[in-house]
Amino acid sequence: MNRLYHVPLSPFCRKVRLTLAEKKIEVELVEERFWDPSPDFLRRNPAGKVPVLRMDTRVLSESQAICEYIEETVPAPPLMPRDVDGRFEVRRLCAWFDDKFHNEVTSKLLYERVNKKLMGQGYPDSKNVKFGSNRIKYHLDYMAWLLDQRRWLAGDVMTLADFTAAAHLSCLDYISDVDWNRHAVVKDWYAKIKSRPAFRPLLADQVPGFPQPAHYADLDF
Repeated sequence: MNRLYHVPLSPFCRKVRLTLAEKKIEVELVEERFWDPSPDFLRRNPAGKVPVLRMDTRVLSESQAICEYIEETVPAPPLMPRDVDGRFEVRRLCAWFDDKFHNEVTSKLLYERVNKKLMGQGYPDSKNVKFGSNRIKYHLDYMAWLLDQRRWLAGDVMTLADFTAAAHLSCLDYISDVDWNRHAVVKDWYAKIKSRPAFRPLLADQVPGFPQPAHYADLDF
């Protein structure tokens, strides 16, 4: 049985979960307290990070590398374009969300509001929360600009770029930190992603001490 070591509100874990579900690859989910890793987990990934995917005899780490491995070994349905320019754009946007968006928004909102409490590291830093709340507007504007020109973020078909963005936004939506009324085109894009069968397990996630907002699992918001 394939096994994914994860935490529910990690955008990097959610990105891998979406990819596995879209490819219809069954996996057992195992929650791992990466801030207090067990010796067994550190043997699987000395970096002490989630996600870690045990697939057949392989142990895979780093979300982008995992997703591209899955794409190459289970090519249908495709999440990467066939042309080199298309693959570049997908990778560029994956890096945008996993690096820039993560550093400017996810780490400033989700980690301050949720992770600090889970890890017993005190209260949110109001300066970080304010910074993240301001920067998410810029990123939503950029997404709207992309979606005004394309059907999906990286082009005319859904790709790993869409799953990467949706993984981050779904974590923030769990704590009601996304203004879906800022851009109708972004809200419509997320509604399409949210309605996919691959997304259903994410909508069922429950984090102790942090109840879902009423709109979170509502496909009509």
